[in-house]
Amino acid sequence: MEKTDRPGSAYRLTTVDDVERTVGRPPSMIMLKQIKALDEGCRTVLAGSPVAAFGYRAPDGTSRTTFIGGVPGFARVHSPTRISFLLPGPGDPHGPVSLFFLLPGVGEILRVNGSVAARKGAEVTVDVAEAFVHCAQAVLRSRLWQAPGPLGVSGVPIPAESAEPAGRPAEVAGPGLGPGPLGEPGVAEFLAAAPFLALSTWDASGGADTSPRGDQGAAVRILDGRTLVLPDRRGNKRADTLHNLVQDDRLSLAALVPGRTGVLHVRGRGAITDDPALLETMALRGTPPHAALLIDVEYAELTGNDAVARSRLWSPGSHLDRGAAPDLMALAGKHLAANSAESEGGSSAFLLKALMAVPGLPRLLRLVVDRAYSSGLRKEGYAALAPGGSGRRRRRLPYRRAVDTGRDDRAEQQALREVRIAEVRRETPSAVTLVLEDCGREPGPFDFRPGQFFTLVADIDGRPVRRAYSASSVPGAARLEVTVKHIEGGRFSAHVHQGLRAGDRIAVRGPSGHFHAEPQPPDDIVLVAAGSGVTPIMSMIRTRLRDRSARDRMALLYSSSSAEEAIYGEELARLAKEHPDRFSVTQVLSRRDGRLDADRVRRWVTGAPPAPGAHYYVCGPAPLTALVREVLAGLGVPDGQVHHERYTGGTETGAGAGAGAGTTVPQRMTVERDGEAVGTAVVEPGQTLLDAGLAAGLPMPYSCTVGNCGDCMVRLRAGEVAQSEPNCLTERQKADGYVLACGGCPLSEVTLDIADP
Repeated sequence: MEKTDRPGSAYRLTTVDDVERTVGRPPSMIMLKQIKALDEGCRTVLAGSPVAAFGYRAPDGTSRTTFIGGVPGFARVHSPTRISFLLPGPGDPHGPVSLFFLLPGVGEILRVNGSVAARKGAEVTVDVAEAFVHCAQAVLRSRLWQAPGPLGVSGVPIPAESAEPAGRPAEVAGPGLGPGPLGEPGVAEFLAAAPFLALSTWDASGGADTSPRGDQGAAVRILDGRTLVLPDRRGNKRADTLHNLVQDDRLSLAALVPGRTGVLHVRGRGAITDDPALLETMALRGTPPHAALLIDVEYAELTGNDAVARSRLWSPGSHLDRGAAPDLMALAGKHLAANSAESEGGSSAFLLKALMAVPGLPRLLRLVVDRAYSSGLRKEGYAALAPGGSGRRRRRLPYRRAVDTGRDDRAEQQALREVRIAEVRRETPSAVTLVLEDCGREPGPFDFRPGQFFTLVADIDGRPVRRAYSASSVPGAARLEVTVKHIEGGRFSAHVHQGLRAGDRIAVRGPSGHFHAEPQPPDDIVLVAAGSGVTPIMSMIRTRLRDRSARDRMALLYSSSSAEEAIYGEELARLAKEHPDRFSVTQVLSRRDGRLDADRVRRWVTGAPPAPGAHYYVCGPAPLTALVREVLAGLGVPDGQVHHERYTGGTETGAGAGAGAGTTVPQRMTVERDGEAVGTAVVEPGQTLLDAGLAAGLPMPYSCTVGNCGDCMVRLRAGEVAQSEPNCLTERQKADGYVLACGGCPLSEVTLDIADP
């Protein structure tokens, strides 16, 4: 046996016989619950699961475990033996892979093992080799679905007073920790609060396994800066992890803290020990685990996880109720009956199948298993744990539920609305119009004020990407039109131009924005637009000209690079011809006429002087809006009659894409409204203030998420924030302490006020 100075080094289990002498052989009944293809029950679980743990290796052998998904049904089932899903960010899974699927509020887990069949962009296709139901003990031990307590100073949830003692927790970094990956900022604190993790291992013959591990308090202990110890408490005796490690000691894990959206990724090498002295330190009420894993950590990184954030795993509304949740124990019983009939045949298999078909038996089985869980956990030293792990007390909301609400008085407007693309209409070589229809059971009209914008939401490479686009159609119609100009390097605009087709579905949020025409417009309206800034202006024009009885007058000054690139150019000319007494348009082509300057704008405005009470609407790049406002101020036009909307031209990335300049340490964020506390959240490394607030269920205001609209503007009351540029904040707003939550990353603990500015 190997001899080192580390605890447990003289008690290494290095063979299958060693493992089975310690934990026992897996009963044949346990192995008979395994099936080779996804049946209807498995597909039901995948349709309801919003998140899964995923373990894979890159071609160079590097192991990684993470959490994927974000919405129920994220894993697409192509056949009983093939599924696919999106793996965002860097990662090149190769060879054998493994997953387990979680159902919020449910204790049992569906495990799926297989191998990578194809990789196209972010989409990973997996050939399924086996699937089986895992017992609820890991979820029960960790209290995974129990609502987290309030956040402490370091962002760690404070345990409820009723929580049972959990043995010795993971130690927090201190002077004695020593060098190593576990001493990186935030890692030890996260492990001290992480009761649940996914652990991935591989065998020597091409098999993979990702299994859940959970414990009260912390699931692992830190021995030093590069060593973890993970207790292996009694379970179903499959011992896949232990059998794998005696063949291949490389492993990876991903740890969760309830209430937080960060995931700690660890990889290293594992060894199995039954050292009595070490196991005694992890005893619960005098009962030590039968074995433990010593993990030599090579890498540890704490990052925000989009799948965990979007899944809202700890929101009570996401938990399944008893009527909606599939009973995984009943599913395991069906698998056992089917496999018994196939392998054994005869009267025993027939009897088992007959029993599983008896009405009410699954419910009775559930009660029996729940009692077995409780009894077994009490023997291990646990107490006061809810039986069954199902926790199915909450009502499941449909996928189209209204989530991510903005300001409370606009909650209904801010609900996501699923829409179908009815038409993609080419406007210019670089601009298309999306014609959208409501996908609801009772489709309704799109109500807004002319000039307002909607936020479009689409999944791109496994992540929800949002961009704000002004409505160009008439309010109250059954179809909503938005025009999208292709931006070089823009993720969303490229997706619209290259990936979306009629029949595809996306989501919209809105309407939003303070740039809009009034219900009772003045007699004279002066409009100035450049480039795609004509889109909200077009909604105003179409709306007013639709009223045949009106007598108001509109004049438009529209600048574009060329006649070919003039959005709605032909329609504007036609409308001016059809309504000569009400509408006129002056087009400036910058490649031919040069850019608009102050002198040209002044001459145009004064050439046909509007009435003194005229209102002016200006939309375009920031330099244009500033120029026009300066001209109008020089002509004595009151500020109250000038309305403007600017955008940061030349980029689609905006604030959200450039975020991430904060510290590498999780930061606590306190949210207030007019000085009254609303709640707290932890901003993980790489997360924005907005992402963290929404994931914690806080009523953060927002719309476009890229720093262009200003809807997410909040006041920084305390702390320091790194703000991405460019953005739509004015110098005055910055001086007054406002930041954009969608592009702000904390450099310290922060306090935000989300009251309407």
